[in-house]
Amino acid sequence: MSETTTIRVSRSTHARVSQLASARHETIDETVRAALQALRQDAMARDLSRDLDGDESVWLSADAG
Repeated sequence: MSETTTIRVSRSTHARVSQLASARHETIDETVRAALQALRQDAMARDLSRDLDGDESVWLSADAG
């Protein structure tokens, strides 16, 4: 890590992240980074699974040629 900063979390959250990082044999930074990626992927999956609105359906049905 070339640059760091501090974020405030509760002691219990810090302990949970530390335990998870240890179990995964990685640093807290790597564990938090992986968690953030998983949250982003989860949000994308929710967006992709929702029903299309009318405009989106029309756009996807348009002739590309």
